[in-house]
Amino acid sequence: QVQFVESGGGVVQTGGSLRLSCAASASTFSIDAVGWYRQAPGKQRELVARIRTYGATNYADSVKARFTISRDNAKNTVYLQMNSLKPEDTAVYYCNAEVSDQNGLSYLYWGQGTQVTVSS
Repeated sequence: QVQFVESGGGVVQTGGSLRLSCAASASTFSIDAVGWYRQAPGKQRELVARIRTYGATNYADSVKARFTISRDNAKNTVYLQMNSLKPEDTAVYYCNAEVSDQNGLSYLYWGQGTQVTVSS
């Protein structure tokens, strides 16, 4: 099992900033990557940003240069700094962990989600 503690969502005006936090812990798995996904009403869930254990990152084109994903290994926490927010960033943001077990099998786990609303 993977335990998540997500925080940081809220309401902000266009051009504002928010920082999301995801503390992920796994008792029997190795966490290979942690990512943030989002899902707006009527749309599919999409990757926003992801950071691997060894530090490599990738971002959706729509958030490059505005969002930054980082991690604090001592706190087992991943952060998503979101700047220059736009109304189209409004969505429920989900933390996701890609984990593997001792047999090399991979699994995905999801947090409960946090709402981000950007008002125009």
